[in-house]
Amino acid sequence: MPTFAIYPGSFDPLTNGHLDVLRRASRLFDKVILAIAHETEKRPLFTVQERVELAREAVCGLENVRVEEFKQLLVDYVQEKGACVIVRGLRAVSDFEVEFQMALMNRNLAPTVETIFLMPRDSYSYLSSRMTKQIAQLGGDISPFVMPHIEKALRRKYGFST
Repeated sequence: MPTFAIYPGSFDPLTNGHLDVLRRASRLFDKVILAIAHETEKRPLFTVQERVELAREAVCGLENVRVEEFKQLLVDYVQEKGACVIVRGLRAVSDFEVEFQMALMNRNLAPTVETIFLMPRDSYSYLSSRMTKQIAQLGGDISPFVMPHIEKALRRKYGFST
């Protein structure tokens, strides 16, 4: 029986840390969907369509990975797609409390859906989309944190020449 996982997030923007977790998940599962959420709480810099396009270009070399957007409750989306696992990345202990609460709530809502936590390479443990955007907004070098096409998109958003 093929295994199928969903790696959800806002990915605003998709960082090298996200990609590291995604690559790890793609080795563990037969199929992985990078599921990009329509954000309601956060105010994303990129539209959901832009985030999907940027992510699709970033994952083009991963044969068993697909990029989609979703609007509904995560566990409903997971069950609708027929996945068995939600993948979440953990950078540091500070992420664990929030992720643990979400995993418990998801388990309560959908007992058959498991959540697994994957840690990115230690060189990405400090990396976040929020910090990447702050550095880009101030004209700093974000090339170690994102793929080149995402760096260009961020620079355009903040009015820097590419």
